Amino acid sequence: MFNKKRQAQLQRKTNEVDILGQFNLDGSGKTKIDTGFEPLNHLLTLFIFHGLFDLDLKAKGDLQHHIIEDIGIALGKALKESLGDKQGIRRYGTFSVTMDKVVVEANIDISGRPSLAKKITDNNKAIVDTTLAEDRFDDTTFSFKDAEEFLEAFIQHSGLSVVYIIKSGEGDLHHLLEALFKALGKAIDQASQIDPRRRGVPSTKGIID
Repeated sequence: MFNKKRQAQLQRKTNEVDILGQFNLDGSGKTKIDTGFEPLNHLLTLFIFHGLFDLDLKAKGDLQHHIIEDIGIALGKALKESLGDKQGIRRYGTFSVTMDKVVVEANIDISGRPSLAKKITDNNKAIVDTTLAEDRFDDTTFSFKDAEEFLEAFIQHSGLSVVYIIKSGEGDLHHLLEALFKALGKAIDQASQIDPRRRGVPSTKGIID
């Protein structure tokens, strides 16, 4: 049966991290987030707000790498749990977000087969590659690699197939990541919505893991 509440606890405690919180798939964009890293706080706030989810999250731990990755694990598991048996969902979502000179499109399939792919359009690949490799989020140490570590963990544990396309990247890392997290939130919101015409799971196999 469809999980009408579509909510889940975030709870992950290891020798390295302590993460606790609550995720609501059918929320209103409310957040209370403390990851210990302002850039990640900001990006998750954008993701939740534009996806119209709710998230209450508190995380602490030893190393930045551990905290960022494990938040991705915990949030991914919470999203998967909140989707329940996936009956009636639309399954697919696509959304493109513009931020100043940056355009990022996110394409989502709630497939149960996790994968993450990045595409960069040829006309601005050199610019984007330099930004992703060298730029930092404002005056912090937060890099694109940190965002990628979060996304990889989130995707693997949520069971999503995600392809995001950087269509225009003539801006800084801040705007590029903002556009990406907004687009992800909007696309997941689309894909997770209930289609009143759909009966059962949206797969000819009759199941989505």
